[in-house]
Amino acid sequence: MSFTSNYVQCEGRELHYTEWGAQHAETVIAWHGLARTGRDMDDIAAHLSQRWRVICPDTLGRGLSQWSPAPEQEYCLDFYVKLAAALVDALGIARFHWLGTSMGGAIGTLAAATTLRGRIRRLVLNDNGPQLADAAIERIRSYAGSPAAFATVSELEQYFRTIYKPYGWLSDAQWRRLTETSTRRLPDGRVTPHYDPAMVMQFTHHADDYRRWDEWDTLDIPVLCLRGEASDLLLPETAEAMRNRGPRAVVVEIAGCGHAPALNTPEQFALVERFFAG
Repeated sequence: MSFTSNYVQCEGRELHYTEWGAQHAETVIAWHGLARTGRDMDDIAAHLSQRWRVICPDTLGRGLSQWSPAPEQEYCLDFYVKLAAALVDALGIARFHWLGTSMGGAIGTLAAATTLRGRIRRLVLNDNGPQLADAAIERIRSYAGSPAAFATVSELEQYFRTIYKPYGWLSDAQWRRLTETSTRRLPDGRVTPHYDPAMVMQFTHHADDYRRWDEWDTLDIPVLCLRGEASDLLLPETAEAMRNRGPRAVVVEIAGCGHAPALNTPEQFALVERFFAG
């Protein structure tokens, strides 16, 4: 794997991102899920970088990006879209494809309908849609808002293997990398997931942030939705509605996964690559 680690100022906040395939003219923005980091995209970024430049940001408050000093206002999709627009402008990227897992897909949907309309060429949503199941959101809130902490990294890895089992198959090396790239140490010496727990303020201060049918219905670009066949977040009836309204997404169910497919198998690589290649 060959990438560079970079930092950039966006809307007065420092964002971290990895860059793959810098020699290519065409670009893919690959944005991670709610409580994760851009390093979740390593496997698919390595594959896509044979053809595209791939930019994988850490969202504000996650990974190596700055934590927000104004969490009530800034941990929300509107501000994440502002950050995304500032990022692509800072990097001189005029038009690009977007691949987003969960929250990253919601950012892409809103961006494509508003600030970045006409600049996002094709949109891949990894287990995300314009309506999410309330029970699943509550499940995610329950662990994300009060992140577990452990004495050792090995214990944290076991925790990740449990809560992220719906990702589907990961090799032992991939579980280890997922853990090591999303771990921070607390003042008391324990380790915990590498994000600001205040980011769950999104669900109380922006309660309707993930209800986006109005924006969905305005999209006029090709959309591919990868739905984990056992997903409790993107329900089958929502995926069916996505097929029939707005941009009329192509929906592909990913066997052996819930929320959300890890984007780490040749079959998943091929689906995304073929779609972006048009």
